[in-house]
Amino acid sequence: LASLVFQLRAQNQVLKKGVVDEQANSASLKEQLKMKDQSLRKLQQEMDSLTFRNQQLAKRVELLQDELALSEARGKKNKKSVESSSQLSQEQKSVFNEDLQKKIEENERLHILFFEADEQHKRLEAELRSRLEVLETDAAQHQAVVDSLTKKYTETIEKLRNDKAKLEIKSQTLEREAKDCRLRTEECQQQLKNLQAALSSRLEESLCIINEKVPFNDTRSTRYNALNVPLHNRRNQLKLRDLAGQAMAFVQELVTALLNFHTYTEQKVQIFPIDSATDIISPLNQKFSQYLHENASYVRPLEEGMLHLFESITEDTVTVLETTVKLKAFSEHLASYLGFLRKILPYQLKSLEEECESSLCTAALRARNMELHRDMKRLTAVFEKLHTYVSLLALPSTRPEGLLRTNYNFVFTNIAASLHGFHDILKDISKHYSQKAALEQEVPTATQKLITTNDCILSSVAALTNGAGKMASFFSNNLDHFTSSLSYGPKEGAEFISPLSAECMLQYKKKAAAYMKSLKKPCADSVPYEEALANRKILLSSTESREGLAQQVQQSLEKIAKLEQEKEHWMLEAQLAKIKLEKENQKLKNSLSGHLTETIQEHSVLPNIAEQKKETTEKSLREPIKSTSLVRVPIRVTNSSAPDVDSREDLIKTHYMARIAELTSHLQLADSKSVHFHAECRALAKRLSLAEKSKESLTEELKLASQNITRLQA
Repeated sequence: LASLVFQLRAQNQVLKKGVVDEQANSASLKEQLKMKDQSLRKLQQEMDSLTFRNQQLAKRVELLQDELALSEARGKKNKKSVESSSQLSQEQKSVFNEDLQKKIEENERLHILFFEADEQHKRLEAELRSRLEVLETDAAQHQAVVDSLTKKYTETIEKLRNDKAKLEIKSQTLEREAKDCRLRTEECQQQLKNLQAALSSRLEESLCIINEKVPFNDTRSTRYNALNVPLHNRRNQLKLRDLAGQAMAFVQELVTALLNFHTYTEQKVQIFPIDSATDIISPLNQKFSQYLHENASYVRPLEEGMLHLFESITEDTVTVLETTVKLKAFSEHLASYLGFLRKILPYQLKSLEEECESSLCTAALRARNMELHRDMKRLTAVFEKLHTYVSLLALPSTRPEGLLRTNYNFVFTNIAASLHGFHDILKDISKHYSQKAALEQEVPTATQKLITTNDCILSSVAALTNGAGKMASFFSNNLDHFTSSLSYGPKEGAEFISPLSAECMLQYKKKAAAYMKSLKKPCADSVPYEEALANRKILLSSTESREGLAQQVQQSLEKIAKLEQEKEHWMLEAQLAKIKLEKENQKLKNSLSGHLTETIQEHSVLPNIAEQKKETTEKSLREPIKSTSLVRVPIRVTNSSAPDVDSREDLIKTHYMARIAELTSHLQLADSKSVHFHAECRALAKRLSLAEKSKESLTEELKLASQNITRLQA
């Protein structure tokens, strides 16, 4: 919030400064407008004065013309005087004409200047007015922005003040909590000191007891010291796993670049110097292209082998050369790829020689091809070196006598040197191939497909160069760590006797770690062992039958609900039957009276029966019956008279009610027995599965122990 406030304040200041600058600019423009108005007034005054002067001159000319006319009139009277003064009047007239011509030209020039000044003034005034309008609109917009920002800033400031008050309250509460925490930490420190003192005394006592009572440290036989479980360096394992992950990433990058390089080389062979789309290429290039097409089956296993090697390095293992058995598989994959390079090398060299013999090959292109000829030989040789040293590193996990521990440093150093040589060779190949591609573009028959393929090969070679450089620098930077961490030997043991002993050591380490983990588990509050053992069957059965009992309770609740519904139904049926019985008795009593009375009575009974039926139907609709699993008593309403209806209905009712109660009790008993038997069966099945699992685990442990014994005896 504070940074937001500072940002908003800075924006506000910038906007205020912009508004002030615009206001100053507007004021300066207004001053310029005033000055232009003043200059315009001066010019108008000058124009007025010039106009007045022009009028005076015009009057002067008229006077002179009048005088001239008078002088001409006089000249007619006096020709002699005219002739004598004609010369003088001609001179004066020429002077006047020149003066008049100058005045006219000056007047014309002043008119032009005045017109230009007037046009310029009008144009400037219009421009200044438009600028003034734009500035006024900008000033209004800026003022609106300033007002909105001011309102926004005031709201933000108010909000920040509220937040500040809340934060102050929160800081006060945190200070109080901090004080409480300090007090508690002091108490905890005091308790920690007491515990440290108590534990140190107990540790001393325990060490004394261990030194006196448990003096077992058998290190006489160096043959069996390799089986001792070493100290676990978790940091070292994590470092090795991290390095293996980086190496796997570099190998994946190299594998991708190699796949691209071989694939694009195959395309290049198909189109240069002879394009297979238009002509038949040579049998040599056909065979070379066929071999290059198989590159994925040799390059992909390198990535898979490195992935398996990375997965074998975990936090719980001891990673040394004797235990990295997956390094052997990676060495075999590298040998397979080396065989592939050896197989394609003669064809590649012959293909370059055949390209040099082509008519399209110039001298410079032939020189570049011969340089690539040498580079490909060097590339195969450096892969042979790498395979040799990697296979040496894989020997301790298969045949420990094949590589002495003292030579580990030498092998790692040579691998680093080989990787740097690999990087240098790839740089030379990239350089020579770029020159070759530039020369091939100048060939008259060069196609766009050839140019694109050359660009792809150059990009793959550049990726190979970068990956090799990263791998070389990575291995050189971590050379000391590889030398120190991968040449580990157990205490009092010169070396691992065999890979079998290293594998047994790892198994013992896992067992020891599992045992220590089981010891660290806190003992939970429980009943005594004898009582728990005695009540084990009861606890298992009760635990297993909990779910069954819950299901039984749920089923019982559902049955109770159904029985309640059945009860209500039968109560309604009994009430209806009772009403019907009363009606029948009433009809029998009234049948002895006259036919008219019986008819009236029947008409009065039928609506009542209809009403009762309607009420019972509405009640049954309001309370719907979901299930009627019991046997229902069929009740029929007949209009015929029956003397034994009452006794027969009672007998049927009592019989079916007794039968219903009996069947219900039998059903509940059967349900409870079935649930109990189901719970017992589940408990027995679980106990049987636990027994089977324990039997399988004991069988596996017995097999592993027998295998270890046979390996160690061998």
